[in-house]
Amino acid sequence: MTTRTARGTCDPAQRIGTFIDNDRLEIVGLLGLGAYGAVYLGRHVLTRKHYAVKCLNRIGLTKRQHGFQQREIALHQMLSDHPNILTLEKVIHTTECIYMILEYSREGDLFNAITETNCYAGNDRAIRRVFLQIIDAVMYCHHYGVYHRDLKPENILVFEGGTRVKLADFGLATTDEDSVDFGCGSTFYFSPECQGGIHRNSKPYKSAPNDVWSLGVILINLTAGRNPWKQASVKDDTFNAYLQNPDFLLSILPITTELNEIIKRIFCINPDKRIQLHELRRQIASCRHFTRLSICHESSTAVPLPIPETAARACAKPRTPPQSPTCAEEEAAATIPSPLSFDMPATPTYSCSLDEVKAATTNSTLSSSSWQSIGGTDIVTATATPTANFDLQCRITLSASTKDEILPNMQTGTVPSDRRFEQDHHGVDLTHIKNSVFVNSFSFL
Repeated sequence: MTTRTARGTCDPAQRIGTFIDNDRLEIVGLLGLGAYGAVYLGRHVLTRKHYAVKCLNRIGLTKRQHGFQQREIALHQMLSDHPNILTLEKVIHTTECIYMILEYSREGDLFNAITETNCYAGNDRAIRRVFLQIIDAVMYCHHYGVYHRDLKPENILVFEGGTRVKLADFGLATTDEDSVDFGCGSTFYFSPECQGGIHRNSKPYKSAPNDVWSLGVILINLTAGRNPWKQASVKDDTFNAYLQNPDFLLSILPITTELNEIIKRIFCINPDKRIQLHELRRQIASCRHFTRLSICHESSTAVPLPIPETAARACAKPRTPPQSPTCAEEEAAATIPSPLSFDMPATPTYSCSLDEVKAATTNSTLSSSSWQSIGGTDIVTATATPTANFDLQCRITLSASTKDEILPNMQTGTVPSDRRFEQDHHGVDLTHIKNSVFVNSFSFL
């Protein structure tokens, strides 16, 4: 067999079809690109097993940049045995490249699972199982004095239909308990202190609570399919609203009061008072319901929450590599807005099943036969404009029906909702409506 090795400066696609590791591993595809190099799909010649091959370019790097590459490899190797950390199988050094032979996930990363497969929204069991695994991985890192500093769904890989996850990418990891590397990580997952603090006093910050903050954003991703804010900064309107009222997220996200209490402990502005990992694990394990949707569908499959339009883009490309000793320089390319983000003021949109609409109209005079498919589907759309709470009016848009056909003459009724929607799904009173109708949409005003 002839070894065909492409040079470090070649077009990354030219490596496809080449062989490494003494001709034992063939590069069969390109998985992603970054400033550090590329990630390829590799296949063992004899076993046919697939691997992810991270190729770190060694050409033109400074001594310090080489040091960052060695740090990533050393820390990943040290932690690789944990069941929830991606296995680093082997490291191959050549003159032009360092090849990290990694465990391969056919299912992609957690970002993909949240935005495309929708396997967690409204599913308490799935959320709990996956988030506990993420906590376990981070606890293992912290036990050995390693702090990840770039926790986000793109750096968590998914296995076994989304039931198992593994932490990856230690390019920004550190062993420093206290840090002055401000702007380290990805913008949406920054803690306030890693940006220099709320008041930009640029005091050294503790690495462990910084990771906990990022976990909180991931928890919101899992439960709500979006980010809580663009950046934990006073310049961000949504984050400012949270600073003014710690219960604000409860009013704009479909989370339960029970989860909101946990979230407030994670997003504690004072890192010294922020919940610690062992307590967070206990709280998550005992949390009965994470989303209000799950309360209505406790015994059913998960109900998908559509992601904002930007989430329809392809999964994020691999993070750019460390380029200097300061994280701000290392991670300049990681501040690209996440597809899970939203602008304020916003109108978060999500779907609910027809069963939930039935629950919302219990005790009404509508017959169950009226609640049939709408336009060939049993999904209706609900929108909630961010408010302090949902103790406001509820607008229901209706149309008369004849033989399962939606008529063009729309009727709009506004009725009071005298109970908080997240606590009582029977609060929407439609008893004054006499005709058999289809619900096209309803929204909180």
